[in-house]
Amino acid sequence: MPRYYRYLGELMDEGVERISSNELSVRMKVTASQIRQDLNNFGGFGQQGYGYNVQYLYEEIGSILGLDCQHNVIVVGAGNMGQALANYVKFEKRGFVITGLFDINPALIGTMIRGIKIYSMDQLPEFVRNNRVDIAVLTLPKERAEQAAETLVRLGIHAIWNFAHLDLDLPEDVVVENVHLSDSLMQLSYNIVKNRREQQNK
Repeated sequence: MPRYYRYLGELMDEGVERISSNELSVRMKVTASQIRQDLNNFGGFGQQGYGYNVQYLYEEIGSILGLDCQHNVIVVGAGNMGQALANYVKFEKRGFVITGLFDINPALIGTMIRGIKIYSMDQLPEFVRNNRVDIAVLTLPKERAEQAAETLVRLGIHAIWNFAHLDLDLPEDVVVENVHLSDSLMQLSYNIVKNRREQQNK
């Protein structure tokens, strides 16, 4: 669904009002039948002989993904990765609003990143008590991430976007999305080697 949402957003930017599953399949490099099957799982949305209304489908998928409401986000770890995420303005366009960053580095505490204040980790409990926090982003070293995640859960946060290089062991009611950048890079390396071998064998 996120991929459909992204492509439909591009179509809207281009001024496209409607599109068939065949036309969408060419852009997305998947079969038209796969597109119809995917969308039918959520109610269809298309009209035979007309295709899909791009804006309507974009808004419906946005609603399915929960992008029709604001999600307040904090970033725990205001190093290079945390600051890069805070500077990525497109998050706000999708409804993800970063309201605070947290770190233990005295040189960072009290400074601002794109108007967002960096707080001390000691201020985290008070901040969570006084502000609605829907999602916490972890951009900490592996050795500190698990303890920080457990603290966040105790404070009542039940959604974590984890950039630390470990899989978190948290209660079942906590939603965790792990992002392992090194795994992705290794997958890319594997695909490069695989492609070279296939070319050599031709």
